[in-house]
Amino acid sequence: MKKVHLLLTAVILGFPLLYSCSNTDGEDEPGVSLEYKQKMRDFVQGISSWSKSMNPGFYVIPQNGVELVSSNGESNGNPQMDYLDAIDGLGQEDLFYGYENDNEATPSETTDYITSFLNLAKGNGAKILVTDYCSDENKMEDSYLQNDNHEYVSFAADHRELDNIPDFPAQIPGLNSDSVSSLKEVSNFLYLINPSGFATKQEFVDALKATDYDLLIMDCFFNDEVFTSDEIEQLHQKANGGRRLLISYMSIGEAEDYRYYWQAEWVSNPPVWLAGENPDWAGNFKVKYWEPGWQQIIFGDNDSYLKKIIDSGFDGVYLDIIDAFEYFEE
Repeated sequence: MKKVHLLLTAVILGFPLLYSCSNTDGEDEPGVSLEYKQKMRDFVQGISSWSKSMNPGFYVIPQNGVELVSSNGESNGNPQMDYLDAIDGLGQEDLFYGYENDNEATPSETTDYITSFLNLAKGNGAKILVTDYCSDENKMEDSYLQNDNHEYVSFAADHRELDNIPDFPAQIPGLNSDSVSSLKEVSNFLYLINPSGFATKQEFVDALKATDYDLLIMDCFFNDEVFTSDEIEQLHQKANGGRRLLISYMSIGEAEDYRYYWQAEWVSNPPVWLAGENPDWAGNFKVKYWEPGWQQIIFGDNDSYLKKIIDSGFDGVYLDIIDAFEYFEE
Protein backbone atom coordinates (compact mmCIF):
# COMPACT_ATOMS: atom_id res chain seq x y z
CA MET A 1 0.00 0.00 0.00
CA LYS A 2 3.02 2.27 -0.09
CA LYS A 3 2.64 4.88 -2.81
CA VAL A 4 5.54 4.08 -5.14
CA HIS A 5 5.50 5.18 -8.77
CA LEU A 6 6.76 3.03 -11.60
CA LEU A 7 10.12 3.70 -13.22
CA LEU A 8 8.28 4.83 -16.35
CA THR A 9 6.96 7.94 -14.65
CA ALA A 10 10.37 8.71 -13.15
CA VAL A 11 11.81 8.71 -16.63
CA ILE A 12 8.97 10.62 -18.30
CA LEU A 13 8.65 13.32 -15.66
CA GLY A 14 12.27 13.54 -14.60
CA PHE A 15 11.63 12.51 -10.99
CA PRO A 16 14.72 11.21 -9.18
CA LEU A 17 14.49 7.72 -7.72
CA LEU A 18 14.48 7.65 -3.92
CA TYR A 19 17.29 5.13 -3.71
CA SER A 20 20.07 4.07 -6.00
CA CYS A 21 23.08 1.86 -5.65
CA SER A 22 25.27 -0.57 -7.54
CA ASN A 23 27.13 -3.70 -6.49
CA THR A 24 25.45 -3.47 -3.09
CA ASP A 25 25.99 -7.11 -2.17
CA GLY A 26 29.52 -7.36 -3.49
CA GLU A 27 28.68 -10.19 -5.84
CA ASP A 28 29.14 -8.47 -9.19
CA GLU A 29 32.18 -7.19 -10.98
CA PRO A 30 32.39 -3.39 -11.28
CA GLY A 31 30.01 -2.01 -13.87
CA VAL A 32 27.87 -5.15 -14.06
CA SER A 33 24.25 -4.43 -13.08
CA LEU A 34 22.57 -6.82 -10.70
CA GLU A 35 19.51 -8.58 -12.02
CA TYR A 36 17.21 -7.08 -9.44
CA LYS A 37 14.00 -8.11 -11.19
CA GLN A 38 15.08 -11.73 -11.25
CA LYS A 39 16.13 -11.55 -7.61
CA MET A 40 12.60 -10.43 -6.72
CA ARG A 41 11.08 -13.16 -8.89
CA ASP A 42 13.26 -15.71 -7.10
CA PHE A 43 12.13 -14.34 -3.72
CA VAL A 44 8.43 -14.55 -4.63
CA GLN A 45 8.88 -18.00 -6.13
CA GLY A 46 10.57 -19.16 -2.94
CA ILE A 47 7.68 -17.83 -0.86
CA SER A 48 5.22 -19.60 -3.14
CA SER A 49 7.04 -22.93 -3.12
CA TRP A 50 7.43 -22.97 0.67
CA SER A 51 3.85 -21.97 1.46
CA LYS A 52 2.34 -24.36 -1.07
CA SER A 53 4.43 -27.23 0.30
CA MET A 54 2.34 -26.90 3.47
CA ASN A 55 -0.93 -25.87 1.82
CA PRO A 56 -1.18 -26.51 -1.93
CA GLY A 57 -4.24 -24.25 -2.12
CA PHE A 58 -2.49 -21.26 -0.54
CA TYR A 59 -2.71 -18.16 -2.75
CA VAL A 60 0.26 -15.92 -3.50
CA ILE A 61 -0.61 -12.49 -4.91
CA PRO A 62 2.13 -9.88 -5.49
CA GLN A 63 1.05 -6.22 -5.60
CA ASN A 64 2.58 -3.86 -8.20
CA GLY A 65 5.94 -4.60 -9.84
CA VAL A 66 4.05 -5.70 -12.95
CA GLU A 67 7.17 -5.77 -15.13
CA LEU A 68 8.14 -9.06 -13.48
CA VAL A 69 5.51 -10.93 -15.52
CA SER A 70 7.47 -10.19 -18.71
CA SER A 71 10.61 -12.12 -19.60
CA ASN A 72 12.49 -8.93 -20.50
CA GLY A 73 10.68 -6.54 -18.18
CA GLU A 74 9.12 -4.78 -21.15
CA SER A 75 5.52 -4.73 -22.37
CA ASN A 76 6.55 -6.56 -25.56
CA GLY A 77 8.20 -9.43 -23.68
CA ASN A 78 7.05 -13.02 -23.50
CA PRO A 79 5.36 -14.20 -20.31
CA GLN A 80 7.84 -15.11 -17.57
CA MET A 81 6.28 -18.49 -16.86
CA ASP A 82 8.31 -19.54 -13.81
CA TYR A 83 7.03 -16.43 -12.05
CA LEU A 84 3.49 -16.67 -13.40
CA ASP A 85 3.26 -20.33 -12.44
CA ALA A 86 4.26 -19.41 -8.88
CA ILE A 87 1.60 -16.74 -8.37
CA ASP A 88 -2.18 -16.96 -8.40
CA GLY A 89 -3.11 -13.34 -8.92
CA LEU A 90 -1.69 -9.88 -9.35
CA GLY A 91 -2.58 -6.80 -7.33
CA GLN A 92 -2.27 -3.32 -8.81
CA GLU A 93 -2.74 0.10 -7.23
CA ASP A 94 -3.67 3.37 -8.95
CA LEU A 95 -4.56 1.88 -12.32
CA PHE A 96 -7.33 4.40 -13.10
CA TYR A 97 -7.21 6.74 -10.09
CA GLY A 98 -4.56 7.86 -7.64
CA TYR A 99 -1.26 7.41 -9.46
CA GLU A 100 -0.08 11.00 -9.13
CA ASN A 101 -2.62 12.28 -6.62
CA ASP A 102 -5.50 10.63 -4.83
CA ASN A 103 -8.91 11.28 -6.39
CA GLU A 104 -7.30 12.23 -9.71
CA ALA A 105 -7.39 10.16 -12.88
CA THR A 106 -4.20 8.26 -13.65
CA PRO A 107 -2.57 9.50 -16.90
CA SER A 108 -3.78 7.40 -19.81
CA GLU A 109 -0.25 6.51 -20.95
CA THR A 110 0.49 5.10 -17.48
CA THR A 111 -2.76 3.13 -17.44
CA ASP A 112 -2.00 1.72 -20.88
CA TYR A 113 1.53 0.77 -19.83
CA ILE A 114 0.41 -1.07 -16.69
CA THR A 115 -2.54 -2.68 -18.45
CA SER A 116 -0.27 -4.31 -21.02
CA PHE A 117 1.43 -6.27 -18.23
CA LEU A 118 -1.80 -7.01 -16.36
CA ASN A 119 -3.31 -8.48 -19.50
CA LEU A 120 -0.21 -10.60 -20.05
CA ALA A 121 -0.66 -12.00 -16.55
CA LYS A 122 -4.43 -12.41 -16.94
CA GLY A 123 -3.94 -14.26 -20.20
CA ASN A 124 -1.79 -16.75 -18.34
CA GLY A 125 -4.27 -17.44 -15.55
CA ALA A 126 -3.66 -14.71 -12.97
CA LYS A 127 -6.61 -13.05 -11.23
CA ILE A 128 -6.24 -9.26 -11.40
CA LEU A 129 -7.15 -7.24 -8.29
CA VAL A 130 -7.05 -3.45 -8.72
CA THR A 131 -7.18 -0.83 -5.96
CA ASP A 132 -7.93 2.71 -7.10
CA TYR A 133 -7.74 5.66 -4.71
CA CYS A 134 -10.69 8.02 -5.23
CA SER A 135 -13.36 9.49 -2.99
CA ASP A 136 -15.80 11.33 -5.29
CA GLU A 137 -18.75 9.05 -5.93
CA ASN A 138 -18.69 9.58 -9.69
CA LYS A 139 -15.00 8.67 -9.80
CA MET A 140 -15.56 5.59 -7.65
CA GLU A 141 -18.34 4.50 -10.02
CA ASP A 142 -16.07 5.11 -13.00
CA SER A 143 -13.27 3.09 -11.40
CA TYR A 144 -15.55 0.09 -10.93
CA LEU A 145 -16.87 0.44 -14.48
CA GLN A 146 -13.47 0.71 -16.15
CA ASN A 147 -12.05 -2.22 -14.20
CA ASP A 148 -15.09 -4.32 -14.99
CA ASN A 149 -14.67 -3.51 -18.69
CA HIS A 150 -11.14 -4.92 -18.43
CA GLU A 151 -12.40 -7.98 -16.53
CA TYR A 152 -10.46 -6.96 -13.42
CA VAL A 153 -11.91 -7.19 -9.91
CA SER A 154 -11.55 -3.85 -8.18
CA PHE A 155 -11.89 -1.87 -4.98
CA ALA A 156 -12.31 1.92 -4.92
CA ALA A 157 -10.60 3.01 -1.70
CA ASP A 158 -11.71 6.41 -0.45
CA HIS A 159 -8.85 6.45 2.12
CA ARG A 160 -5.25 5.93 1.03
CA GLU A 161 -4.62 4.62 4.54
CA LEU A 162 -6.89 1.62 3.85
CA ASP A 163 -8.40 2.03 7.30
CA ASN A 164 -12.14 1.93 6.64
CA ILE A 165 -15.08 0.19 5.03
CA PRO A 166 -16.37 2.68 2.42
CA ASP A 167 -20.00 3.75 2.63
CA PHE A 168 -20.18 4.02 -1.16
CA PRO A 169 -21.44 2.32 -3.17
CA ALA A 170 -24.33 1.19 -0.99
CA GLN A 171 -24.29 -2.23 -2.67
CA ILE A 172 -20.98 -3.94 -3.21
CA PRO A 173 -20.20 -4.26 -6.93
CA GLY A 174 -20.48 -7.90 -7.95
CA LEU A 175 -22.40 -8.75 -4.79
CA ASN A 176 -23.35 -12.39 -4.49
CA SER A 177 -24.56 -14.69 -1.71
CA ASP A 178 -22.70 -17.74 -2.98
CA SER A 179 -19.81 -19.26 -1.12
CA VAL A 180 -16.44 -18.46 -2.69
CA SER A 181 -14.09 -21.42 -2.65
CA SER A 182 -11.38 -20.23 -5.02
CA LEU A 183 -9.71 -16.99 -6.09
CA LYS A 184 -11.14 -17.36 -9.58
CA GLU A 185 -14.68 -17.05 -8.13
CA VAL A 186 -14.02 -13.70 -6.41
CA SER A 187 -16.21 -10.87 -7.74
CA ASN A 188 -15.32 -8.14 -5.22
CA PHE A 189 -12.95 -7.44 -2.35
CA LEU A 190 -12.26 -5.16 0.60
CA TYR A 191 -8.71 -3.92 1.26
CA LEU A 192 -8.47 -2.90 4.93
CA ILE A 193 -5.05 -3.32 6.50
CA ASN A 194 -4.96 -0.42 8.99
CA PRO A 195 -7.23 -1.16 11.99
CA SER A 196 -6.47 2.10 13.80
CA GLY A 197 -10.10 3.23 13.52
CA PHE A 198 -11.29 0.26 15.58
CA ALA A 199 -10.96 0.38 19.37
CA THR A 200 -10.60 -3.35 19.88
CA LYS A 201 -9.86 -6.45 17.88
CA GLN A 202 -13.40 -7.72 18.47
CA GLU A 203 -14.86 -4.46 17.13
CA PHE A 204 -12.76 -4.94 14.00
CA VAL A 205 -13.88 -8.56 13.64
CA ASP A 206 -17.54 -7.65 14.13
CA ALA A 207 -17.37 -4.86 11.52
CA LEU A 208 -15.90 -7.17 8.88
CA LYS A 209 -18.26 -10.02 9.76
CA ALA A 210 -21.14 -7.68 8.91
CA THR A 211 -19.98 -7.33 5.28
CA ASP A 212 -20.62 -9.46 2.20
CA TYR A 213 -17.29 -9.05 0.38
CA ASP A 214 -16.03 -12.19 -1.39
CA LEU A 215 -12.45 -11.48 -0.35
CA LEU A 216 -10.90 -9.59 2.57
CA ILE A 217 -7.32 -8.35 2.33
CA MET A 218 -6.22 -7.51 5.86
CA ASP A 219 -3.23 -7.64 8.18
CA CYS A 220 -2.60 -10.74 10.25
CA PHE A 221 -1.95 -8.50 13.25
CA PHE A 222 -4.24 -6.21 15.22
CA ASN A 223 -1.68 -3.84 16.67
CA ASP A 224 0.91 -6.37 17.91
CA GLU A 225 -1.50 -9.25 18.39
CA VAL A 226 -1.84 -11.99 15.80
CA PHE A 227 -5.37 -12.94 14.78
CA THR A 228 -6.25 -16.39 16.05
CA SER A 229 -7.49 -19.19 13.85
CA ASP A 230 -10.91 -18.91 15.57
CA GLU A 231 -11.14 -15.21 14.71
CA ILE A 232 -10.11 -15.86 11.13
CA GLU A 233 -12.72 -18.61 10.86
CA GLN A 234 -15.39 -16.12 11.98
CA LEU A 235 -14.27 -13.75 9.24
CA HIS A 236 -14.53 -16.48 6.63
CA GLN A 237 -18.33 -16.17 6.93
CA LYS A 238 -20.07 -13.45 4.93
CA ALA A 239 -23.05 -11.74 6.56
CA ASN A 240 -25.33 -13.23 3.89
CA GLY A 241 -24.31 -16.76 4.82
CA GLY A 242 -21.76 -17.48 2.11
CA ARG A 243 -18.12 -18.25 2.70
CA ARG A 244 -15.26 -16.02 1.54
CA LEU A 245 -11.49 -15.92 1.27
CA LEU A 246 -9.09 -14.10 3.60
CA ILE A 247 -5.71 -12.90 2.34
CA SER A 248 -3.04 -11.42 4.61
CA TYR A 249 -0.95 -8.40 3.68
CA MET A 250 2.84 -8.77 4.02
CA SER A 251 5.53 -6.33 2.92
CA ILE A 252 8.61 -8.08 1.55
CA GLY A 253 10.45 -5.13 -0.03
CA GLU A 254 10.61 -2.99 3.10
CA ALA A 255 11.14 -3.65 6.80
CA GLU A 256 8.69 -1.91 9.13
CA ASP A 257 9.85 -0.77 12.55
CA TYR A 258 6.45 -1.47 14.13
CA ARG A 259 6.57 -5.20 13.29
CA TYR A 260 7.30 -7.93 15.82
CA TYR A 261 10.63 -8.78 14.16
CA TRP A 262 12.11 -5.27 14.48
CA GLN A 263 15.07 -4.90 16.86
CA ALA A 264 15.88 -1.50 18.37
CA GLU A 265 19.62 -1.91 17.88
CA TRP A 266 19.16 -2.00 14.12
CA VAL A 267 18.96 1.81 14.09
CA SER A 268 22.60 2.14 15.15
CA ASN A 269 23.85 -1.29 14.11
CA PRO A 270 21.82 -2.36 11.07
CA PRO A 271 22.00 -5.87 9.62
CA VAL A 272 23.67 -6.18 6.24
CA TRP A 273 20.32 -6.41 4.46
CA LEU A 274 18.84 -3.18 5.88
CA ALA A 275 19.03 -0.11 3.62
CA GLY A 276 17.89 3.51 4.06
CA GLU A 277 14.60 4.72 5.49
CA ASN A 278 11.88 5.56 2.99
CA PRO A 279 11.50 9.36 3.27
CA ASP A 280 7.83 9.14 2.27
CA TRP A 281 6.92 6.53 4.90
CA ALA A 282 8.53 7.03 8.32
CA GLY A 283 9.49 3.79 9.97
CA ASN A 284 9.73 1.87 6.68
CA PHE A 285 13.18 0.81 5.52
CA LYS A 286 14.28 -0.52 2.15
CA VAL A 287 15.83 -3.96 2.30
CA LYS A 288 18.25 -5.91 0.13
CA TYR A 289 15.55 -8.46 -0.39
CA TRP A 290 17.88 -11.04 -1.92
CA GLU A 291 19.87 -11.37 1.33
CA PRO A 292 19.29 -14.64 3.25
CA GLY A 293 18.96 -12.80 6.57
CA TRP A 294 15.91 -10.86 5.37
CA GLN A 295 14.36 -13.79 3.55
CA GLN A 296 14.60 -15.93 6.70
CA ILE A 297 12.47 -13.36 8.53
CA ILE A 298 9.83 -13.62 5.81
CA PHE A 299 9.63 -17.38 5.21
CA GLY A 300 11.29 -20.74 5.63
CA ASP A 301 10.83 -21.83 9.25
CA ASN A 302 8.37 -21.92 12.12
CA ASP A 303 9.40 -18.48 13.39
CA SER A 304 8.89 -16.73 10.07
CA TYR A 305 6.30 -14.07 9.24
CA LEU A 306 4.66 -16.28 6.63
CA LYS A 307 4.29 -19.18 9.07
CA LYS A 308 2.32 -16.91 11.42
CA ILE A 309 -0.03 -16.08 8.53
CA ILE A 310 -0.47 -19.73 7.62
CA ASP A 311 -1.05 -20.78 11.23
CA SER A 312 -3.77 -18.13 11.63
CA GLY A 313 -5.78 -19.77 8.87
CA PHE A 314 -5.47 -17.26 6.05
CA ASP A 315 -6.09 -18.51 2.51
CA GLY A 316 -3.14 -16.66 1.04
CA VAL A 317 -0.75 -13.73 1.18
CA TYR A 318 -0.73 -10.31 -0.53
CA LEU A 319 2.90 -9.33 -1.11
CA ASP A 320 3.70 -5.61 -1.10
CA ILE A 321 6.71 -3.56 -2.24
CA ILE A 322 7.36 -6.02 -5.04
CA ASP A 323 8.61 -3.05 -7.07
CA ALA A 324 11.55 -2.58 -4.68
CA PHE A 325 13.75 -3.66 -7.59
CA GLU A 326 13.31 -0.17 -9.05
CA TYR A 327 15.37 1.37 -6.23
CA PHE A 328 18.37 -0.85 -6.93
CA GLU A 329 18.41 -0.82 -10.73
CA GLU A 330 20.14 2.51 -11.21
